[in-house]
Amino acid sequence: MDDDLTPPPAAPEPASQEQPERSADGDAERVRRWQLMLGQDENLSARDRRLNLALGALYDGGSSGSAGKGGTRGGLGRSAPKVAQWLGDVREFFPTPVVQVVQRDALQRLGLQQMLVEPEFLAALEADVNLVADLISLRSMIPEAALQTCRDVVAKVVADLLERLEQRTAEAVRGAVNRTQRTTRPRPGDIDWGRTVEANLRHYQPGLRTVVPERLIGFRRHRRRIADLDEVVLCVDQSGSMATSVVYASVFAAVLASLPVVRTRLVCFDTAVLDLTDELDDPVSVLFGVQLGGGTDINQAIAYCESRIERPAQTHLVLITDLFEGGDAGELLARLEALAGSGVNVITLLALTDEGRPGHDADLAGQVAALGIPAFACTPHDFPDLMAAALNRADLRDWAAERDIPVVAPAPPDLGPGAPG
Repeated sequence: MDDDLTPPPAAPEPASQEQPERSADGDAERVRRWQLMLGQDENLSARDRRLNLALGALYDGGSSGSAGKGGTRGGLGRSAPKVAQWLGDVREFFPTPVVQVVQRDALQRLGLQQMLVEPEFLAALEADVNLVADLISLRSMIPEAALQTCRDVVAKVVADLLERLEQRTAEAVRGAVNRTQRTTRPRPGDIDWGRTVEANLRHYQPGLRTVVPERLIGFRRHRRRIADLDEVVLCVDQSGSMATSVVYASVFAAVLASLPVVRTRLVCFDTAVLDLTDELDDPVSVLFGVQLGGGTDINQAIAYCESRIERPAQTHLVLITDLFEGGDAGELLARLEALAGSGVNVITLLALTDEGRPGHDADLAGQVAALGIPAFACTPHDFPDLMAAALNRADLRDWAAERDIPVVAPAPPDLGPGAPG
């Protein structure tokens, strides 16, 4: 009897009435995603079939570009109009960061390096730093007919980088020079707004809701002889693994070279050394002058830079490399130690890229750090502040720590055989 009086479970029916509709929609979406993943065309919309074909052209056929499973015919072939149409579809379906990933996958999986010789293909690409690195590394393959298009693509990326990085770099570097010298008649670009506002707080105008400064405070800018200028040497590894770092370093070198407050030298190297200092007024020409790829002889490059340093106490040597040394590592360490001991401000950047922690030779990096030379990766966003800190001879380990940038720890001293453990 008691069982008959027990009330039924609370409101199961309304939930069961709504659930089938939601479940059906969810099931349909899951089926759609699985079909796209497996390359199946059945019951797909016209737009999804285009998306399926665009992805299948790249991912279904492996490196050969042959037909994939489920009816999708993969492969981009070697027709530039076909590739351009494919790139158009990819740009329609995906945001720019994904487009760039897909482009890099196409270059690697389908051997599309050959397509970079086609002007139509170059004009259709979504240009970024990685693409510039690919174009520079393959420029010897590019025929004369496509070379100008290639340069136009590189020039566009360089112009975008300059617009993004030039002002911050100029402000940071100029501000780092002679900051201790103050004046009450600064130029507009030299005004220290923080100190100016602080000194004029009594002139706050409530009606205007602002401070009207009676006295400006800024950095004193005086003419400096060329012999008095600090010198920045960017020594850049141009092996294949450092390709995007070379692009960024070249652009920054061009920016620094345009500033009259420092002298700038750009040296690129693999197993040979290339001094591009005289080309820094044209960063596109600089990039077309580098030789991406090949081996690595860091010791030889440092020896070259050492031979060009005349005033160690006023020189900042920024070595940009992953430290995979193909030359004499022992001699390299000895040279770096001698340079640092002579007063050169030596900095090792394991990468100059937007990406995260780079791959590098951890053992050699630890030995470099043990010399008192900071070693860490740097993003293009942080590089202007890094150069300002370097010009002020600040402790770059502290500078990196304030920005949560991992710094390589010094390797423990080598006590030699038979030493107590």
